[in-house]
Amino acid sequence: MAEMMFYNKLVSLDAKVHGDLRVKPGMGVEFASKTNSVPVVAVEFADLAREFPIVFVKGSDDLFMPVALLGLRENENLFVNAENKWDGRYLPAFIRRYPFVPAEVKQGEMVVCIDETAACFNKEEGETLFDGDQPTPFLQGAIGLLQEYQQTALRTQEFSKKLQDFNLLVESNAEIKTPSGESFRLSGLFVIDEKRLQVLDKDRVHALFASGELGLIYAQMLSLGNLQRLVEKLVARMA
Repeated sequence: MAEMMFYNKLVSLDAKVHGDLRVKPGMGVEFASKTNSVPVVAVEFADLAREFPIVFVKGSDDLFMPVALLGLRENENLFVNAENKWDGRYLPAFIRRYPFVPAEVKQGEMVVCIDETAACFNKEEGETLFDGDQPTPFLQGAIGLLQEYQQTALRTQEFSKKLQDFNLLVESNAEIKTPSGESFRLSGLFVIDEKRLQVLDKDRVHALFASGELGLIYAQMLSLGNLQRLVEKLVARMA
């Protein structure tokens, strides 16, 4: 899954080039309508677990990354409705930050980029990005979200690596059937194994508890109950 899945033309945000750009509110989330999962960060787990299944996927670097499942079929997001509005209580930060995205040019130094093709950009109406060469409060808010995302993404990477080092992740190949008999096979997804957690060394369990990561583990395990909700949303859409 590409980290830049929504972004078609990434460029660095520049007051001299983009000084007249505006962001029109209420444009919806059509850009996310064809993805069935998005990367998530640890600080979101409590909100995500109430609505989406959280699983882990392995990247080309053999490192794991948590994602929220948004659909059961390829190129389909069950949380984007026919009007391209978000049909859910919580909007994952990965989607919420669009059309902005951070790029790290040096360690600890972030550059703000945008997708110049984003439908929300225009020059006539909406929120301005710059007042002269200074970011407007709207843009400052967007930058704050990117900074927060970057910081918690590092913690999420460390958490995922710890799960891998503690041998708590197992592959889950689930087959889901709708009442009409249509089946969907979910493969290449990893979940935390409760049995392995129960026999984990006490020192490691204590470390997970002290860091707050034990709560993240239970949130992930509980979130898998939301698979049935995806089935129900799919059945409703097919009908």
